[in-house]
Amino acid sequence: MQKNNKDPKMNRENELEERVVEVKSVTKVNKGGRQRRFSATVVVGDRKGRVGLGIGKAAEVPDAIKKAIQAANKKLIKVPLVDGTVPHEMIGTSGAARVLIKPAITGTGVIAGGAVRDILELAGVRDVVSKSLGARTKLNMATATINALKSMKTVEEIAKLRGKTKEEILG
Repeated sequence: MQKNNKDPKMNRENELEERVVEVKSVTKVNKGGRQRRFSATVVVGDRKGRVGLGIGKAAEVPDAIKKAIQAANKKLIKVPLVDGTVPHEMIGTSGAARVLIKPAITGTGVIAGGAVRDILELAGVRDVVSKSLGARTKLNMATATINALKSMKTVEEIAKLRGKTKEEILG
């Protein structure tokens, strides 16, 4: 019997979905000339509240994507979900990019564009409204979205921080 043989059912449960947000060519000028590489931005998530963003650079596109996936898997965050939406309104920032994320009623869907949509869908958010404020760089938009999701808290977490019960907070 092999020790490293994993149960296929367990593997499917922990499987993360990945989406390439952006692949771009970057150059560095050396004394010998320009050095061209590729930068990839990738989002991974399980659609159950875990999502991560990673960036990878390499001489070839597939290698850059592979590195970005590894980086994203290391940076997974837990997103608090309440009935398929986010618990409260939040603005995330990164550079000049700002992203507003607001909860929405059931049936609204994911109203977001580009990198914000990819992150919210892979996080498992089904109903949300978002607005892009400021710069629209894909990497900064993605980072701003992750920052907004990181700082979200549920009512239970807020009650625990304040030393009160959930009922006292909701009043």
